Amino acid sequence: MMRRRLTVVARAARAVRGLWPDRNPLRRTVDRVEAAIVGGLVVAFLAGAPLAAVAAWHAAYSMGSRTARTQQAAWHQVPAVPLTTVPASGSGQAGATVRARWTAPDGTRHTGAIPVPQGATAGHAVPVWVDAAGRLTGPPLQLAQARLQAALAAMLAPIAAGLVLLCAGQIAHGVLGRRRLAAWDADWRATGPQWTRRR
Repeated sequence: MMRRRLTVVARAARAVRGLWPDRNPLRRTVDRVEAAIVGGLVVAFLAGAPLAAVAAWHAAYSMGSRTARTQQAAWHQVPAVPLTTVPASGSGQAGATVRARWTAPDGTRHTGAIPVPQGATAGHAVPVWVDAAGRLTGPPLQLAQARLQAALAAMLAPIAAGLVLLCAGQIAHGVLGRRRLAAWDADWRATGPQWTRRR
């Protein structure tokens, strides 16, 4: 196990040493450019990831809290009266959906399907959330949920930034790799005939 760790560390050190700009005459300009791009991408990630996390948290919390305040002001809980009875069941089901009627905050009467618990009887009110027009909604978003969404956005933003930078690095590596191979091919065309010339 220890030997494997040392091998991984040695490979990582070799990779970093290979990217380090030095005076090696065998190192081409393309290699130095690639090392500079990798360094720039690492610096961009280290500087940009915290900024992306803060910006994502701020944007998600701002949007979530605004949505929560709007929903809490516009959505209301009203009693809905089921039109049929739901028999109690021993199967452990959470509930059923039945037709019910309710009155919207503006006074209009509505009828529709609502979820009710097992054993709900016709004529006994069940609370439901509706908007100002009386359409069924769910419970309004709470500020705690908005904070949770913002925290999730803050955690995902650096990952997204890292993936974008990784893709940029892969594209640069591919382009520079083609240039490197073209340069090696040109060098071989110049050098190869000298090695294979008959005497």
